[in-house]
Amino acid sequence: MQMLNRCHGAQRCASRQSQYAHVASSVNSSHRALRLQRSAASSSSRRASVQAAAAALHPGPDKDYDVYVAEKQPLPAGEEKHVISVFVADEAGLINRVAGVFARRGSNIDSLAVGLNNDRALFTIVVNGTTQTVSNLVKQLGKLVKVRYVEDITKSKRVERELMLIKLRAPAGPARTEVLQLAEIFRARVVDVSERGITLCVSGDPGKTVAMQNVMTKFGVMEVCRTGRISLKRGEALLEQVKTPTERPAHRERKTDSLPVPVSLESREADVYMVEKDDLSGPWEVTNVLAAPQQYENDRGEAQGGEFQAHTLQILVADVPGVLQQVTQVFARRGYNVQSLAVGPSETPGDSRITMVVPGTRQSVDKVIKQVKKLVYVKDVEDITAVPYVARELMLIKVRCTASQRGELRDLVQIFRLGVIDVAHTTMTLEVQGREDKMSAIADLLEPYGVLEIARTGRIALTRESGVDTKYLETMRSSTRIF
Repeated sequence: MQMLNRCHGAQRCASRQSQYAHVASSVNSSHRALRLQRSAASSSSRRASVQAAAAALHPGPDKDYDVYVAEKQPLPAGEEKHVISVFVADEAGLINRVAGVFARRGSNIDSLAVGLNNDRALFTIVVNGTTQTVSNLVKQLGKLVKVRYVEDITKSKRVERELMLIKLRAPAGPARTEVLQLAEIFRARVVDVSERGITLCVSGDPGKTVAMQNVMTKFGVMEVCRTGRISLKRGEALLEQVKTPTERPAHRERKTDSLPVPVSLESREADVYMVEKDDLSGPWEVTNVLAAPQQYENDRGEAQGGEFQAHTLQILVADVPGVLQQVTQVFARRGYNVQSLAVGPSETPGDSRITMVVPGTRQSVDKVIKQVKKLVYVKDVEDITAVPYVARELMLIKVRCTASQRGELRDLVQIFRLGVIDVAHTTMTLEVQGREDKMSAIADLLEPYGVLEIARTGRIALTRESGVDTKYLETMRSSTRIF
């Protein structure tokens, strides 16, 4: 009997243990399922947060921009990038009027580069749109006064270049050595060096500049200033002239007898341009810094035109539709003749940097800077004229060149460190990178060969980390005496 009770007790204990094991396995499986569910929820929430951050960093295709952006976004169906060349005569407000044609029709300007050369200028504009839309824009641009010809060169064989200044955080050591090695690979030039950073200048097609900026990101990009692209046709082909509408009859002169006569010249104040050029000084006395830099300064390095001089402005804006037109309208309403305009992406995603050269007094430029700062999408405005800065410009120049003259031009290319980007039977296209005085000297030397076309980006500039340049040293007293 006792043996039977022991057997029943062992069976009950075994069944109880099996029940406990089954319950434990059920609990473990439920805990495992709960952990998997929580892990899936956390991963989905993490994925959603990453997607939201990526969407904030890279806006969707429904958001357009009127400044040059580096993010690759697919174009809508039927649209493509068109490159338009606009050749105009120099006149106050022409840059604002050309930009206004695109703004009034809601066109998305992807890139714009212009540099005045003596009494003429060549705009290179990259715009997104359909063929019909761009064709209408070309017709409207041809109707502007002082516009000599307009052409869409998208389907033409052409050479394209753009310029970039990039300031990197590279202190002395292995990091700077690696930066210099990468600069040699991309054929970039060192334009400024300090204890904590280095500034490089590189030119090439848009793909090259974007690739270099991406490679240099790991060192720490402090500032970036880029131009829009400039283009010329390859070979012997030249930009064809589009017939513009016949000139409108001159307006009849207004009677000025009924206009009020000012009491005294001292009581009048003007923002930029005065009315009389004979008895009043004004920014019209300032020589275009991009056209003839050797005439811009006198023997002592002082700007001509008295207190009026060309000011270099840097404007940091957000990539939103219409911001470029908003900025140019501020200058247009006050009669500023913008001598140079370059727009490119900055070091911060979602922002762009506009570099402008405008003539005026210190007081008048300060007034317009205050007005620009009031714009919603303008983040910062800085006048770097009085501080040491490095300025560069890019120029493409096509000259006549026979087979017997190529040796002479090769010598000039080596002396001025130029680049030959296209050669034809009777022409040669050169790439020039440097300051404005270098551009003027090369144009004068190439004049006897026959200059066919010139395209310029305009000035871009960054402040020097070293804190010194030639003009700054000329204003300082020497700390040592040699006599």
